[in-house]
Amino acid sequence: MKLKNIINNLKYSLRYRNISYSQEGEDLLLNRIFSNKNKGFYIDVGAHHPIRFSNTYLLSKKGWNGINIDAMPGSMKLFNQKRPNDINLECPISDKQEELVFYIFNEPALNTFSKEEAIKKDGIDGYRIISQKKLCTKTLTEILLKNVKKDQKIDFITVDVEGFDLKVLKSIDLKIFQPEII
Repeated sequence: MKLKNIINNLKYSLRYRNISYSQEGEDLLLNRIFSNKNKGFYIDVGAHHPIRFSNTYLLSKKGWNGINIDAMPGSMKLFNQKRPNDINLECPISDKQEELVFYIFNEPALNTFSKEEAIKKDGIDGYRIISQKKLCTKTLTEILLKNVKKDQKIDFITVDVEGFDLKVLKSIDLKIFQPEII
């Protein structure tokens, strides 16, 4: 009898839970903002992983699609498997085309082009830089011009690129692309 009550209580409490895939619940906020919209379009810069720490996976499960972008070589293999309805691009983004050093950590969520961020996090809590690669960047405007249809409305853009966010934001021509939320 006691086990049955525990199971029933658990089932009842699980009915009212909210599952978040993002680090700080950003996906729950976006899901609430767009609660009446079953289809939409997003841009995820610094996408990292198709599910883990994802600001877009919850909406993807709901039927949305968009563009996932990450600089890490090889990162889009899993995206192509788990999120085949999205456009998945391995491409570093900055405010101009340039060659930059990409600092790769033993925890991929910490990868960055910011030397300051890399130095600050290297050696903390067991995290360390395991390699560095020179990569050529593009602007977000360049990427969007090639991959977004002219009449496509962008509901939101999410940017999480470990200390390089402002450079990414500066690379968007907001006269051409006008997302509802950044």
